[in-house]
Amino acid sequence: MKFRLSRKKWQFVQYLGLFCCCCLLVISCGSPQTSTSTGSSSNPGTNVSSSDRISVGSVHKPRTLDPADGYEVAINDIITSLGDRLYTYVGDTDQLEPQLATELPEVSDDGLNYTIPLRQGVTFHDGEPFNAAAMAFSLKRFSENGGKPSALLSDVMESVEATGEYELTIKLKNPFAPFPSVLAFPGMAAVSPKAYEIGEGKFKPNEFVGTGPYKLVSFNPNLVKVDVFDEYWGEKPPNQGIDFQFLSSAANLYNSFTTGAVDIAYRDLNVDQILSLKQKAEAQGYQVLEKPSSRLDYLVLNVNQKPLDQVEVRQAIASMIDRSLIIDRVYRGQAEPAYSIIPSTFETNQPVFKEPYGDGNIEKTKELLTKAGFSKEKPFEFEIWYASDNPERQQIVTLLKEYAAQNLDGLMQVKPQPVESTTLFSNVPKGIYPSYLVAWFPDFGDADNYISPFFSCTKGSAETGCQEGASQSQGFFYYSEKMNQLIEAERKEQDPKARKEIFADIQELIAQDVPLVPLLQKNEFAFAQKPLKNIEFNPVIGLSFWEVNKEA
Repeated sequence: MKFRLSRKKWQFVQYLGLFCCCCLLVISCGSPQTSTSTGSSSNPGTNVSSSDRISVGSVHKPRTLDPADGYEVAINDIITSLGDRLYTYVGDTDQLEPQLATELPEVSDDGLNYTIPLRQGVTFHDGEPFNAAAMAFSLKRFSENGGKPSALLSDVMESVEATGEYELTIKLKNPFAPFPSVLAFPGMAAVSPKAYEIGEGKFKPNEFVGTGPYKLVSFNPNLVKVDVFDEYWGEKPPNQGIDFQFLSSAANLYNSFTTGAVDIAYRDLNVDQILSLKQKAEAQGYQVLEKPSSRLDYLVLNVNQKPLDQVEVRQAIASMIDRSLIIDRVYRGQAEPAYSIIPSTFETNQPVFKEPYGDGNIEKTKELLTKAGFSKEKPFEFEIWYASDNPERQQIVTLLKEYAAQNLDGLMQVKPQPVESTTLFSNVPKGIYPSYLVAWFPDFGDADNYISPFFSCTKGSAETGCQEGASQSQGFFYYSEKMNQLIEAERKEQDPKARKEIFADIQELIAQDVPLVPLLQKNEFAFAQKPLKNIEFNPVIGLSFWEVNKEA
């Protein structure tokens, strides 16, 4: 789950340092996270941190900076500032361009061998030279150290070696067409062989020695400071560094932005706070960045549980969902409807749930439930499980409960089932839950990342459902031999046009069998103070901090 998928001279004068500390103390006494604090109406440009540094505020704290173990969105934001990968994304698209590579790979006829020419004249933050041996070391370490995202590479890569001082050759276990996109995952950044080692669990959570436009100055749970790397091979950032500040709550983040203590408020604001900042934007000079993200929220349906083993019941659920109602009531317009598991930010998206099911198609829902044998006297009791610490999902399920009660004449009774998130996800592969709400963040910018991790199945049958594989581990238990064949075909196919056609077939099959119901794509938001320029979102890796310019 790229997760993408996340260029993250520390030196404040003493007065400013004391001032910021005082600000944080005042902010810490602010309103609780669930409320929207009004903050200060003063000119935001008067308090902003430093004239030549960018201050970024968010809530979720990074667990580690080791690229071989970092799998959270908050970590990726920093890693992409500190490290370079073989490939990255063009502007605000999911199209690849070389970064430490100089060209896209040359792929062998059998789709197994990738030969990649590398950039010369690149230096690591510790002064070590970058070459093919260093890149091979970095990828081996990512694959073999057993970090959280290691399977992204270990499952597909057979070997990697330097076949020249600036040539890398990677051999795959099986053909995998989106492999170059995998190499753009933030954790596959080049790291200095002098600073790291290969071995199970050998991580350095408080360090980062890469080749990126910034170098790490300090790391603690509340603040990560990075300076511009003077020896960077590429274009230098138009600022002197980034201060990633991690605040205790969304309320504190809101206050820090409105008082000018941070330049950019990113990711973790709640719905009401976002609305408040949008309303204040013109008067206060705030910049509002809003864009559909590649995150997708969906409802999992366990096809092995009765009565969800009946396709008519699953189709009835798909017909009952009113996305516009959810977006209006829960997200206050801060999301886009999703009619496929592949988000609309991808060219391969086909809105396959829109025409056959629509939104809030009550008559079709009633017809399908009646066909499945339900009545007012014998209603369909539909349990929807969700993480109890997620207020938005609680609101969604409550809304669906009320909607069904008001419109379905007793044919369906939605039963909300909150559960602690750790318990929820540990139980999902066991098949305990008939359904649950969840969101998916991509690991890399290819549609395969929304298909294989959900629907592939290595052991199962139409009668038993999926017994081993992604579909079982995700709680679908959906087995389709046709789906397995389509997934194998798209992973082998190198021609983009042909792959797009295969993805169209995959999406049509999902809409027919309904092992899930896509709900929405929540919009990505960032708020920036007026002096900042060149702020750009990428749908996979988020904000490009290394491009942000702060005018005096």
